[in-house]
Amino acid sequence: MNEAIAALVRRHDPDRFLTALFAPSQRRDALLTLYAFNHELARAREVASEPTLALIRLQWWREVVEGEAKRHEIASPLSEAIATGALDATRLLTIIEARETEAYADFETLADWRAWLLAGAGGLAAAAAAALGAANPDIFRPFGAAYGIAGLTRTTGTLAAQGTCLLPRDLLATHDLSPEAFIDNPGSPAARAVQQDMIREGQNLLANAAKTPIPRTALAAALPAVLARRDLARWPSIVTPRRLGDRLAVTAAALSGRILPRA
Repeated sequence: MNEAIAALVRRHDPDRFLTALFAPSQRRDALLTLYAFNHELARAREVASEPTLALIRLQWWREVVEGEAKRHEIASPLSEAIATGALDATRLLTIIEARETEAYADFETLADWRAWLLAGAGGLAAAAAAALGAANPDIFRPFGAAYGIAGLTRTTGTLAAQGTCLLPRDLLATHDLSPEAFIDNPGSPAARAVQQDMIREGQNLLANAAKTPIPRTALAAALPAVLARRDLARWPSIVTPRRLGDRLAVTAAALSGRILPRA
């Protein structure tokens, strides 16, 4: 295992680090490299003061994925994983495109928002499944998208404090809100109603995904959905950091081969 990559993922993405531990050992490095790459893409928006600066950072990673050699603690192993076929460059570019959309934080419709989640968080799950040798990686997208929604439920307040709203305008409008009004008061009754709608979107994704048979060899790519289900069910009681029950739920799912209860 690449210890530096593993330490980075464990520190910055502990949920996915936990789930990666259940991947076949010979494929675990590729999976952790993918998650480290995803962390770097997320940082592009987090540290940038405006969309253009985020896009510049994302372009740097696009160049790496497209084959430009760059010395960097994550870019170097990423390039190697792509060169050996452990990671699929086309799938990585799709994730970058979703992050480029995210940089603008402007989703006009619920359909736009769903498409972004399926391409971004969903695309990451699909890329993880491909790295684990799944024959049909795209069936993993709903698992990843639901985890993305659960992540938003955990960070919406933080994003609002940063002046960002990653919710669709038409959904906000159904509760007489604009993105600016949501940012001003993410704890208002109307804002909480929007978040309840968002949670139902995630739960619907999981209900449909529960019907999907998952190959055991690629199970780790879907395991974040176990945590998503728990987060969505207990909102607004956000649990940070993770507790023993979360870790045991992931372990039980990995051992049983069942990600979600049968629909």
